[in-house]
Amino acid sequence: MGLFDRFRRKQRPGVLRPATSTDTTHLEQWASSRRGVEAYVEPKTTVTETTVVLVAHDGEWTRRRIDGTDGARRLAKKLGIPIYDAGIVGYPKRMREFSRRKDNRG
Repeated sequence: MGLFDRFRRKQRPGVLRPATSTDTTHLEQWASSRRGVEAYVEPKTTVTETTVVLVAHDGEWTRRRIDGTDGARRLAKKLGIPIYDAGIVGYPKRMREFSRRKDNRG
């Protein structure tokens, strides 16, 4: 067995972890404890299922798996928040600024 064979064996194409109730619960609780929350849907990739990023008014954010684009829309409707396609509109400036501030603290 060569070096790369060992890595290939660990990869399991097509086996991605789907969203769970824990993911959804986290998103709901996170959104309910912050104001000005918006949702940004990220498409499924070869590494992860569809994800949604919630961004609060101050740029604080969280990301979790979601059951596809339709699942993200249902969640946004339930929470009463706007939803955007991150691949089309990008992420809000306040999110990038929040991450930059957080990285510079430490």
